[in-house]
Amino acid sequence: MTSVPVTAPVSNFLRTIIDNDLEQGRYAGKRWAGKPGPASVQERGEIDSARIRTRFPPEPNGYLHIGHAKSICLNFGLARDYQGACHLRFDDTNPEKEEDEYVHAIIDMVKWLGFDWNYQEEHNGYFASDYFGYMYQFAEALVQAGLAYVDEQSADQMRATRGTLTEKGTNSPWRDRPVQESLTLLREMRDGKHPDGSMALRAKIDMGSPNINLRDPVMYRIRHVAHHRTGTDWCIYPMYSWAHPVEDALEGITHSICTLEFEDQRPFYDWILNQLADLGQLARPLPRQHEFARLHLSYVVTSKRKLLELVREGHVDGWDDPRMPTLAGLRRRGYTPSSIRLFCERLGVSKADSRIDYSILEQALRDDLDPKAGRLVAVLDPVKLVVTNYPEGQTELCHAPRNPHDPEAGMREFPFARELLIERDDFREEPPKKYFRLFPGNTVRLKYGYIVRCTGCVKDADGNITEVHAEYLPDTKSGTPGSDSVKVKGNITWVSAAHAVPAEVRLYDRLFSDPHPDAGDKNFLDALNPASCTTVQAWLEPGAQAAPETRWQFERLGYFVADRVTSTIEKPIINRAITLKDSWAQQK
Repeated sequence: MTSVPVTAPVSNFLRTIIDNDLEQGRYAGKRWAGKPGPASVQERGEIDSARIRTRFPPEPNGYLHIGHAKSICLNFGLARDYQGACHLRFDDTNPEKEEDEYVHAIIDMVKWLGFDWNYQEEHNGYFASDYFGYMYQFAEALVQAGLAYVDEQSADQMRATRGTLTEKGTNSPWRDRPVQESLTLLREMRDGKHPDGSMALRAKIDMGSPNINLRDPVMYRIRHVAHHRTGTDWCIYPMYSWAHPVEDALEGITHSICTLEFEDQRPFYDWILNQLADLGQLARPLPRQHEFARLHLSYVVTSKRKLLELVREGHVDGWDDPRMPTLAGLRRRGYTPSSIRLFCERLGVSKADSRIDYSILEQALRDDLDPKAGRLVAVLDPVKLVVTNYPEGQTELCHAPRNPHDPEAGMREFPFARELLIERDDFREEPPKKYFRLFPGNTVRLKYGYIVRCTGCVKDADGNITEVHAEYLPDTKSGTPGSDSVKVKGNITWVSAAHAVPAEVRLYDRLFSDPHPDAGDKNFLDALNPASCTTVQAWLEPGAQAAPETRWQFERLGYFVADRVTSTIEKPIINRAITLKDSWAQQK
């Protein structure tokens, strides 16, 4: 069911729960008909061969972000490790915000991370909207049992009578209406005979409960809105807190793993399932909900509303902008599936909320790419270096490893010539202390080439340096006998001016300059980093092939990727994924 390499699992409280459930045989007798359904369907099935069933249930109202990756890796990983199944379920119960575009984007990203939702012969991809008929059937059963009623209070009135954390709620005047009357009104709601907001179906639990979520929560609201899959078939839509447990039970989920904000909803989750099981609508054993701490990452916002605002107001160039924390954006930035899985693995699973520094994600990418990314020399801010005593028109090949960690990858070669390009920052006419690169009178090694001694520079009328001059020492070429006879402290990279490949390079950085851009009453837009993207004309080592999503380590500069959307062999467009070191640590 997954292409992800299996590593030794690290114990956590969720694994302990699953181990105990399996040891006690909690789900040993659970039947599965090979498809979702109520008790009448599942009771005809065989004993489920999947030891556990988990699910990843995104709402298709935006693109997946780095926070979702933790849930994806957790749910699919647990199912894999326990010889179980993980379902992909689209929680599409809110038609006003959901679109097919998001469905396809979510599917792409889950697969990109290395997971799928197949188990044996099952293709466990589902939509909550597949179950609208069952949900309505169950709602009628609850009404007929006196466990739900139609309320005609407005949303504001319901809110006012709900009470507070310290004060009990007040019963609705419609709470004790006759069962048949509620049933008739519910059917009229379903048939479109009442306007939006005029009525709602509520569970009949306890308005005095200390848990505010048990004070007759709303189950259905009226919305005359077309749905992206069911069209205008329905004009009542289930609330998430009602739909969530029903969906889990219909799919035979054993362990419903949610983030901590759903902990207070667990009593309603259990109430719904137990009432429906008692009414013969759902088969036992029932799912159980367990909560873990969600991912809070510094320098990032993950609210879909705020991410949508960034896109719609043009602060970024779409959901897959390389500065976005969406998985599509991280992919385009140069992150690999294995680096994101490594990041999630390092985070572990706990019940305690904490904020993770963005540098942990960046280091996961460095650790993933270092042993496998090909090396390349690039010059991002060039100035010409003229080796004045090297013959004009002459070239010779220099050699360098494709990857120093992988000798079998072989060597790459590129020409040395009289005119080279070096980084402008590698020359100082008046160097600061401990500056070991080029300045008049100093010697450095041109990496993989010769040692040179700087003899000066040329400036234009405005005092800008246009050329740096140096002389090479003939017997010092790297890899030749005697090359180490002259000791130098500096080592700089270069490309031949005549042979270098031009490329547009986008130097991406963090989108926000504040580690907590939306904390408290802050306007997160005020924290946008104006230097989050800089575009430069760069020059690459000859032979560089910039097919989309080709990744390299640009020596001394960082890790880069050919843009998967716009880059071509003929016109390379390259994104900086990450620098070689954490430059933000120095600012703290």
